Amino acid sequence: MVELRRMVSLGIPDVALGLVLGFIDDPRDRAAISLVCRAWHRADALSRQHVTIAMSYAAGPARLARRFPSLVSLKIKSKPRAAMFNLIPHDWGGAAAPWIAHIAAPTPPSFSFSFSFDLLRSLHLRRMVVTDSDLSLLLAAKAPILLSLKLDRCDGFSTHSLSLIASSCRRLETLFLEDSAIEEKGTEWLHELAVNNTTLVTLNFYLTELSFSSADLELLARNCRSLTTLKISERDISDLVGLFHAATALQDFGGGSFDDEKGMAANDKYNNFYFHPSLQSLSLMFMGTNEMHVIFPYAATLKKLDLQYALLSTEDHCQLIPRCPNLLVLAVREVVGDRGMEVVAQTCRQLRRLRVERGEDDQGGVEDEQGRVSQAGLINIAHGCPDLEYLAVHVSDITNAALESIGTYCKNLFDFRLVLLDRDERITELPLDNGVRALLRGCSNLGRFALYLRPGGLSDTGLGYIGEHSKSIRYMLLGNVGESDRGLMLFAGGCPNLQKLELRSCCFSERALALAVMRLPSLRYIWVQGYKATPDGSDLSFMVRPFWNIEIIPPGSEPDSDSQAQILAYYSLVGKRTDLPSYIRCIPPS
Repeated sequence: MVELRRMVSLGIPDVALGLVLGFIDDPRDRAAISLVCRAWHRADALSRQHVTIAMSYAAGPARLARRFPSLVSLKIKSKPRAAMFNLIPHDWGGAAAPWIAHIAAPTPPSFSFSFSFDLLRSLHLRRMVVTDSDLSLLLAAKAPILLSLKLDRCDGFSTHSLSLIASSCRRLETLFLEDSAIEEKGTEWLHELAVNNTTLVTLNFYLTELSFSSADLELLARNCRSLTTLKISERDISDLVGLFHAATALQDFGGGSFDDEKGMAANDKYNNFYFHPSLQSLSLMFMGTNEMHVIFPYAATLKKLDLQYALLSTEDHCQLIPRCPNLLVLAVREVVGDRGMEVVAQTCRQLRRLRVERGEDDQGGVEDEQGRVSQAGLINIAHGCPDLEYLAVHVSDITNAALESIGTYCKNLFDFRLVLLDRDERITELPLDNGVRALLRGCSNLGRFALYLRPGGLSDTGLGYIGEHSKSIRYMLLGNVGESDRGLMLFAGGCPNLQKLELRSCCFSERALALAVMRLPSLRYIWVQGYKATPDGSDLSFMVRPFWNIEIIPPGSEPDSDSQAQILAYYSLVGKRTDLPSYIRCIPPS
């Protein structure tokens, strides 16, 4: 600290400081730098090129433009993450209009550029309501310079806007639409993109219902020679042979599908299928046992494989995965089973990310009796994949020993998420107090942690362990944990760096939640569903403080819903939002 003060007092030339800051991208490091002194605060403001707004109601666009006048890239999130699971009322809010209006507004002649987004080239909107009018306004101002547009899990717009994007954004390198709800008003948008753009590197409309012509997609690949990432909606893979011959730079492909309605005879059309040798990442939909031979010739070079939407059995996974020894990223469903997890551990020694999603309950027999993941599969993964940085897994059974194994062997883990499914009545070992403690002790680099159990899965003591051993964790999701308010207080006594907390189906009282929030020094956001609510939410007054918005969403806010009451609270520099639905009660900041 003495040396830092001496350096500040001597002064560092602006040019030198600017050069140093050019090598610092981590927003936490940037935030720390800006607090050193006014000169460093100004240097950070003038040199910061990217900002992520984690909650669109936390700050206003005018303030952001003044604070960071040189922004080139902006990412804005809005609806709570729970919206992805239909837990948030559809009309909750999240409109992009106020932000886009300011981004698109011209700089008044009497003001400097510091009050606008003149330099913005990349815009990423996530879980927001974006209308055709919004996009028309944005493109009128930014189309000539826009390089990247990501509408990520957004809704409210149509293919009319996609046609406008295609015809006006001639320099666009990234168009990302994955999992967005887009109203279809014609399919000509892809043809427009193919004939007007030669710079596209990434096109993603995966998990949408957009229709398109295979010929237009092939034309796009021929015109955009730098196209490396292509993820599309459903289309029989046999219609895309010309595309794969044309896309010579393609490294990441997702989407497509296989048509097995006519049985095995129809699968002859896939026998001579071709992927370019540059391919490194693959996500194929509805691929079954009779079609998986398509990827055998390319399996050894794959670094990423997504089988979440495949129709493979446990045995199929055990046949396919040994052909993929160089995988860094693997996503499957729980049908992979413990046997498949053992094969992954034996084969994919370099694996960095593993996701095991819940399988569908009605997958038509795909999930055989072996298709369950338990403590045995986790222990094998911990021993076989020591370089894991991300592990998200749905399990049917669990023990403390499995969690201890992860803490012992997976020292690089940054993001751990475990969901204990409720399909089996008996769980081998609960509570998981000691296992959770061992995992958190061993994985000291954890920054994100999610644990969704069932009643009895974690005692108050275990919840206290989480607080005690979560010094680096900034995001946490907990479900069905603890036994009483005492456990929540033990938890809140730790977690010094926790910024975002989500709680579901817990036994805590409203007063305990309010008091816990006040004890978490770094908390900026909390969402709770399922707690002991008071009739009028009066106990939440204990967490009223400056700049802290509290929203109470009553149960049954969605039609035909039996949902539980929810609390959403977050720091905001703009105060109470103006688009609050009438059924949501807001407790304003003090």
